[in-house]
Amino acid sequence: MDSQDLRGKKRLPEGQYLTTKWPVLHAGTVPRFDAKTWDLHLFGEIEQECRFRFEEVMELPRVTYRCDIHCVTTWSRYDNVWEGVSLAAILERVKPNQRARFVTAHCEQGFTTNLPLEELMKPGVMLALKHDGAPLTPEHGYPLRLMVPHLYFWKSAKWVRGLEFTENDRAGFWEERGYHMLGDPWVSDEQNPDGQRFRDDPLWFGSDDPAAYEQWRKEIEQKRREVLSL
Repeated sequence: MDSQDLRGKKRLPEGQYLTTKWPVLHAGTVPRFDAKTWDLHLFGEIEQECRFRFEEVMELPRVTYRCDIHCVTTWSRYDNVWEGVSLAAILERVKPNQRARFVTAHCEQGFTTNLPLEELMKPGVMLALKHDGAPLTPEHGYPLRLMVPHLYFWKSAKWVRGLEFTENDRAGFWEERGYHMLGDPWVSDEQNPDGQRFRDDPLWFGSDDPAAYEQWRKEIEQKRREVLSL
Protein backbone atom coordinates (compact mmCIF):
# COMPACT_ATOMS: atom_id res chain seq x y z
CA MET A 1 0.00 0.00 0.00
CA ASP A 2 1.34 3.42 -0.97
CA SER A 3 1.14 6.42 1.35
CA GLN A 4 0.98 10.16 0.89
CA ASP A 5 4.34 11.89 0.45
CA LEU A 6 4.45 15.07 2.55
CA ARG A 7 8.10 15.95 2.06
CA GLY A 8 8.49 19.70 2.33
CA LYS A 9 4.97 20.20 3.73
CA LYS A 10 3.54 20.55 7.21
CA ARG A 11 1.29 17.59 7.88
CA LEU A 12 -1.52 19.83 9.17
CA PRO A 13 -2.00 22.78 6.78
CA GLU A 14 -2.41 26.27 8.19
CA GLY A 15 -5.90 26.97 9.51
CA GLN A 16 -6.88 23.29 9.82
CA TYR A 17 -8.08 21.52 12.98
CA LEU A 18 -7.54 17.83 13.61
CA THR A 19 -10.46 15.47 14.32
CA THR A 20 -10.91 11.69 14.48
CA LYS A 21 -14.49 12.02 13.25
CA TRP A 22 -15.65 12.01 9.65
CA PRO A 23 -18.35 14.67 9.34
CA VAL A 24 -21.01 14.28 6.66
CA LEU A 25 -21.23 17.41 4.49
CA HIS A 26 -22.80 17.70 1.05
CA ALA A 27 -25.27 19.70 -1.00
CA GLY A 28 -28.67 18.09 -1.50
CA THR A 29 -29.90 14.69 -0.36
CA VAL A 30 -28.26 11.25 -0.43
CA PRO A 31 -29.20 9.66 -3.79
CA ARG A 32 -30.57 6.16 -4.16
CA PHE A 33 -28.39 3.61 -5.92
CA ASP A 34 -29.69 1.08 -8.45
CA ALA A 35 -26.99 -1.26 -9.76
CA LYS A 36 -29.17 -2.18 -12.75
CA THR A 37 -29.28 1.35 -14.15
CA TRP A 38 -26.07 2.87 -12.76
CA ASP A 39 -23.11 3.52 -15.06
CA LEU A 40 -19.96 5.63 -15.22
CA HIS A 41 -19.66 7.72 -18.39
CA LEU A 42 -16.26 8.92 -19.66
CA PHE A 43 -16.48 11.38 -22.55
CA GLY A 44 -15.17 14.55 -24.15
CA GLU A 45 -11.62 15.04 -25.42
CA ILE A 46 -10.65 11.36 -25.32
CA GLU A 47 -9.97 8.73 -27.97
CA GLN A 48 -12.33 6.13 -26.53
CA GLU A 49 -15.64 7.27 -25.03
CA CYS A 50 -17.04 4.55 -22.82
CA ARG A 51 -19.54 3.60 -20.13
CA PHE A 52 -18.78 1.22 -17.29
CA ARG A 53 -21.62 -0.68 -15.65
CA PHE A 54 -21.32 -1.13 -11.90
CA GLU A 55 -20.21 -4.75 -12.17
CA GLU A 56 -17.52 -3.71 -14.67
CA VAL A 57 -16.18 -1.09 -12.26
CA MET A 58 -16.03 -3.73 -9.53
CA GLU A 59 -13.90 -5.94 -11.79
CA LEU A 60 -11.26 -3.29 -12.53
CA PRO A 61 -7.85 -3.63 -10.82
CA ARG A 62 -7.77 -2.11 -7.32
CA VAL A 63 -5.25 0.09 -5.54
CA THR A 64 -5.00 1.17 -1.90
CA TYR A 65 -3.61 4.45 -0.60
CA ARG A 66 -3.13 5.93 2.87
CA CYS A 67 -3.52 9.69 3.18
CA ASP A 68 -4.85 12.58 5.26
CA ILE A 69 -7.96 14.49 4.24
CA HIS A 70 -8.51 18.23 4.65
CA CYS A 71 -11.96 19.80 4.38
CA VAL A 72 -12.39 23.43 3.31
CA THR A 73 -14.52 23.93 6.46
CA THR A 74 -11.15 23.48 8.22
CA TRP A 75 -11.31 20.00 9.75
CA SER A 76 -8.64 17.40 8.94
CA ARG A 77 -8.53 13.65 9.53
CA TYR A 78 -5.29 11.65 9.47
CA ASP A 79 -4.44 8.18 8.13
CA ASN A 80 -7.41 7.34 5.94
CA VAL A 81 -7.00 4.16 3.90
CA TRP A 82 -8.77 4.21 0.55
CA GLU A 83 -9.35 1.39 -1.90
CA GLY A 84 -10.58 1.82 -5.44
CA VAL A 85 -9.77 2.03 -9.12
CA SER A 86 -6.65 4.00 -10.05
CA LEU A 87 -7.36 7.02 -12.24
CA ALA A 88 -4.14 6.22 -14.08
CA ALA A 89 -5.67 2.92 -15.22
CA ILE A 90 -8.83 4.71 -16.36
CA LEU A 91 -6.81 7.29 -18.28
CA GLU A 92 -4.82 4.56 -19.97
CA ARG A 93 -8.04 3.02 -21.23
CA VAL A 94 -9.78 6.17 -22.51
CA LYS A 95 -6.62 7.94 -23.77
CA PRO A 96 -7.15 11.72 -23.41
CA ASN A 97 -6.20 13.55 -26.60
CA GLN A 98 -3.89 16.56 -26.92
CA ARG A 99 -6.75 19.03 -26.34
CA ALA A 100 -7.68 17.52 -22.97
CA ARG A 101 -6.39 19.78 -20.19
CA PHE A 102 -9.19 19.73 -17.61
CA VAL A 103 -11.74 17.31 -16.22
CA THR A 104 -15.22 17.93 -14.87
CA ALA A 105 -16.55 15.29 -12.50
CA HIS A 106 -20.31 14.88 -12.97
CA CYS A 107 -22.17 13.48 -9.98
CA GLU A 108 -25.70 12.62 -8.94
CA GLN A 109 -28.22 15.48 -8.69
CA GLY A 110 -26.23 17.69 -11.05
CA PHE A 111 -23.26 18.31 -8.74
CA THR A 112 -19.95 18.98 -10.50
CA THR A 113 -16.37 19.84 -9.63
CA ASN A 114 -13.47 20.77 -11.90
CA LEU A 115 -9.81 19.75 -11.91
CA PRO A 116 -6.77 20.13 -14.16
CA LEU A 117 -6.06 16.80 -15.85
CA GLU A 118 -2.51 16.84 -14.48
CA GLU A 119 -3.91 16.75 -10.93
CA LEU A 120 -5.67 13.45 -11.68
CA MET A 121 -2.35 11.92 -12.69
CA LYS A 122 -0.79 12.40 -9.26
CA PRO A 123 -0.26 9.59 -6.72
CA GLY A 124 -3.27 8.26 -4.86
CA VAL A 125 -5.96 9.69 -7.12
CA MET A 126 -8.66 7.08 -7.59
CA LEU A 127 -12.32 6.28 -7.93
CA ALA A 128 -12.81 5.07 -4.38
CA LEU A 129 -14.99 2.13 -3.39
CA LYS A 130 -13.85 1.56 0.20
CA HIS A 131 -12.65 3.61 3.17
CA ASP A 132 -10.70 2.08 6.07
CA GLY A 133 -11.49 -1.43 4.87
CA ALA A 134 -15.27 -1.05 4.55
CA PRO A 135 -17.44 -0.14 1.55
CA LEU A 136 -18.32 3.52 1.38
CA THR A 137 -21.60 4.36 3.08
CA PRO A 138 -24.27 6.19 1.06
CA GLU A 139 -23.61 9.35 3.10
CA HIS A 140 -19.93 9.27 2.14
CA GLY A 141 -20.40 8.63 -1.56
CA TYR A 142 -21.40 4.98 -2.17
CA PRO A 143 -21.02 3.46 -4.65
CA LEU A 144 -18.18 5.58 -6.05
CA ARG A 145 -16.45 8.82 -5.16
CA LEU A 146 -13.49 10.62 -6.60
CA MET A 147 -10.51 10.68 -4.25
CA VAL A 148 -7.92 13.44 -4.77
CA PRO A 149 -5.73 13.28 -1.64
CA HIS A 150 -3.61 16.39 -2.23
CA LEU A 151 -6.49 18.88 -2.63
CA TYR A 152 -9.27 20.09 -0.35
CA PHE A 153 -11.83 17.37 0.20
CA TRP A 154 -14.67 18.97 -1.79
CA LYS A 155 -12.68 18.03 -4.90
CA SER A 156 -13.13 14.36 -3.89
CA ALA A 157 -16.69 14.44 -5.18
CA LYS A 158 -19.27 11.92 -3.96
CA TRP A 159 -21.58 9.81 -6.15
CA VAL A 160 -19.55 10.21 -9.34
CA ARG A 161 -21.38 9.30 -12.55
CA GLY A 162 -19.12 10.77 -15.22
CA LEU A 163 -15.79 12.33 -16.10
CA GLU A 164 -15.79 14.89 -18.91
CA PHE A 165 -12.45 15.80 -20.48
CA THR A 166 -12.28 19.38 -21.79
CA GLU A 167 -9.88 21.87 -23.33
CA ASN A 168 -10.96 24.74 -21.06
CA ASP A 169 -11.53 24.94 -17.32
CA ARG A 170 -15.16 25.20 -16.22
CA ALA A 171 -16.19 26.08 -12.67
CA GLY A 172 -18.09 23.37 -10.80
CA PHE A 173 -20.88 23.68 -8.23
CA TRP A 174 -18.88 25.05 -5.29
CA GLU A 175 -16.40 26.84 -7.52
CA GLU A 176 -19.28 28.89 -8.98
CA ARG A 177 -20.22 29.77 -5.40
CA GLY A 178 -16.85 31.15 -4.41
CA TYR A 179 -14.55 28.21 -3.72
CA HIS A 180 -11.10 28.18 -5.32
CA MET A 181 -10.73 26.68 -8.79
CA LEU A 182 -7.90 24.39 -7.59
CA GLY A 183 -8.04 24.12 -3.80
CA ASP A 184 -4.54 23.24 -2.60
CA PRO A 185 -4.48 23.29 1.25
CA TRP A 186 -0.74 24.05 1.33
CA VAL A 187 -0.64 26.99 -1.10
CA SER A 188 -1.09 30.41 0.51
CA ASP A 189 -1.53 33.84 -1.02
CA GLU A 190 -2.78 37.28 0.02
CA GLN A 191 -6.41 36.32 -0.48
CA ASN A 192 -6.02 32.88 1.12
CA PRO A 193 -3.37 33.00 3.87
CA ASP A 194 -4.33 29.52 5.07
CA GLY A 195 -4.78 27.62 1.79
CA GLN A 196 -6.63 27.97 -1.49
CA ARG A 197 -10.15 28.04 -0.03
CA PHE A 198 -11.78 30.92 -1.90
CA ARG A 199 -11.78 32.56 -5.31
CA ASP A 200 -9.49 35.53 -5.86
CA ASP A 201 -12.28 38.13 -5.71
CA PRO A 202 -15.87 38.48 -4.46
CA LEU A 203 -17.44 39.15 -7.87
CA TRP A 204 -19.17 35.75 -7.92
CA PHE A 205 -21.65 37.34 -5.47
CA GLY A 206 -22.94 39.43 -8.38
CA SER A 207 -21.58 42.39 -6.43
CA ASP A 208 -18.23 43.88 -5.55
CA ASP A 209 -19.41 44.57 -1.99
CA PRO A 210 -16.53 43.52 0.32
CA ALA A 211 -18.93 43.28 3.27
CA ALA A 212 -20.94 40.55 1.56
CA TYR A 213 -17.76 38.63 0.83
CA GLU A 214 -16.58 38.85 4.44
CA GLN A 215 -19.99 37.77 5.70
CA TRP A 216 -19.78 34.64 3.57
CA ARG A 217 -16.36 33.82 5.01
CA LYS A 218 -17.77 34.24 8.53
CA GLU A 219 -20.51 31.77 7.66
CA ILE A 220 -17.86 29.24 6.60
CA GLU A 221 -16.14 29.71 9.97
CA GLN A 222 -19.44 29.12 11.76
CA LYS A 223 -19.94 25.93 9.76
CA ARG A 224 -16.47 24.81 10.85
CA ARG A 225 -17.42 25.25 14.51
CA GLU A 226 -20.62 23.26 13.96
CA VAL A 227 -18.70 20.45 12.26
CA LEU A 228 -16.11 20.21 15.01
CA SER A 229 -18.86 19.92 17.63
CA LEU A 230 -20.43 16.87 15.94
